Amino acid sequence: MQTTDYISNDVKPLRLRDNINMAKKLFSQFPHSHLPVIDRNNYCGSIARTDIEYPEFNNKSLRDIKNQLQTFYTSEKANWFEVLEYFATYNTNLIPVLNSNKKYIGYYELDDFLNIFKSTPFIHEEGVVLVIEKGINEYSFSEITQIIESNNATLFGAFVSKIENNIIQITLKLSLHDISNTLQSFRRYNYNILNEFKKDKYLEKLNERSDYLQKYLNI
Repeated sequence: MQTTDYISNDVKPLRLRDNINMAKKLFSQFPHSHLPVIDRNNYCGSIARTDIEYPEFNNKSLRDIKNQLQTFYTSEKANWFEVLEYFATYNTNLIPVLNSNKKYIGYYELDDFLNIFKSTPFIHEEGVVLVIEKGINEYSFSEITQIIESNNATLFGAFVSKIENNIIQITLKLSLHDISNTLQSFRRYNYNILNEFKKDKYLEKLNERSDYLQKYLNI
């Protein structure tokens, strides 16, 4: 899959000489959060839908409010996951695309990349979602992969889902298998398991022993 196959030019970019009313008209026709602004094919930045609602901007040109433009973009060589990350980072549903000469060549739409993500094995394949955590300086993806493969499972995908107080959370998508041994292996390597599984034999045994001890103490 070539990321560049998804470059769109359906919406023509605004130009610095355009006035605010032109921008408002385009925003009324399309559901984008931002629109690219160019000057002789040089990318100047993107104007946000919310940034043109100020009454004091009426009858002004985009050049007059150039300081409002946001200069995020991606290159045509970026892979689909990098582009998806940009969408999240800049809280937008449109990312301008520049070529190697920094010239504007089109844009990416969020919906296209969400559909790509949905078609990946991480979402599409039937499997087990496992969320683990460990100290940020104590984990490694090579170790995680080794633990999974040693339990005859396949790793469909992994991503860092949270970092807080030097603790990292990692979400994994694994092939269907007996999850109990995999969970025990992660615990031996001092990973905390953050989601529950009905067939977690290790926890079942702990609960059984806890119940037995409680009954013993109540005698």
